[in-house]
Amino acid sequence: MKDSRILSAFQDLPDAGRAAVRPASRQVLLFDACQVGVVLRAVLFVEAVMAVGAMFGADGLREWLARLSVLSGAALPATLVWLVVGCSLKRLLARLPQPAQHVFGIVLGALAGLYGCGLVTLVAWPAPAPWVASAFTGALLAAALLAALALRAKGRLPAEATARLSELQARIQPHFLFNTLNTAIALVREDPARAEAVLEDLSDLFRRALADPGEAVTLEEEVALARHYLAIEQARFGERLQVEWAIDPAAGKARVPPLFLQPLVENAVKHGVEPSARGAEVRISTQRRGAAVVIKVTNTVPSGQGRPGHGVAQANVRDRLRLLHDVQAQFRTVLKDGIYQVRMEIPA
Repeated sequence: MKDSRILSAFQDLPDAGRAAVRPASRQVLLFDACQVGVVLRAVLFVEAVMAVGAMFGADGLREWLARLSVLSGAALPATLVWLVVGCSLKRLLARLPQPAQHVFGIVLGALAGLYGCGLVTLVAWPAPAPWVASAFTGALLAAALLAALALRAKGRLPAEATARLSELQARIQPHFLFNTLNTAIALVREDPARAEAVLEDLSDLFRRALADPGEAVTLEEEVALARHYLAIEQARFGERLQVEWAIDPAAGKARVPPLFLQPLVENAVKHGVEPSARGAEVRISTQRRGAAVVIKVTNTVPSGQGRPGHGVAQANVRDRLRLLHDVQAQFRTVLKDGIYQVRMEIPA
């Protein structure tokens, strides 16, 4: 199945509605400051505050630009230092109670403010340098950034919990279990070894699904889970299901949300194979391209496209990818010439 350029000339399909969320109770990691999107937003926020602050006392545009350049020269290096230190120590800080994390972040902000003031004093700031004002400004900005990071961290927990619950429920639906057991029963007499393999795949699938992998797993683990699922469906559909794998070993260590690939593969089987008497082809590919990993799930669809789904699984996968990788994650879908593809791109 040719799928390498299927998304090059067609628009994305409309996004499905978001799934409802329920709160989850887990330790909130405040210093999740390693994402590119977090860094960009933090820098833009601080720069906006400096731009407004430079307006006070400025007589015109030229003086405002001069003040802004001086303030930016102090604030931007200080912000980057705060983000780098917070990112480097986030695992250690996550062990602390949340109030202690807030105190650390605010104190670090004050020290970063003094650092920025010291840098500008060396080159541009007239004496006396505003050391106290810089420290308090750094602490205040750090408190605002911590509040935003806390909201972001708390926002990802219910989305992850809901997505996990939704996919577990979809996988443990009675019809899937009954179909698998009926397939194994039918194979017991004519092909006992294959019946045993189906039950082993089912056991492995449930064991991995019911485990608690945490916030992220490796792509190779998700590929292994999808293989178990497709092995079961292969026994059920026989020649109607044609599976093709194109897995790049160099992409296997990429971090992905748990239970993100199997629902997409399940959709490919449900909407590609089940409605078609002739069956369908399903292709799963991963490829590392420099600092990014591209993941594709492609399937042929029957004429008429069958019964459309609600898009809940895709919405959950998209949300979890963006929560884990922020602006570095891409999720696109397209239907072209009887071929449906989900294309994802994540950091390597």
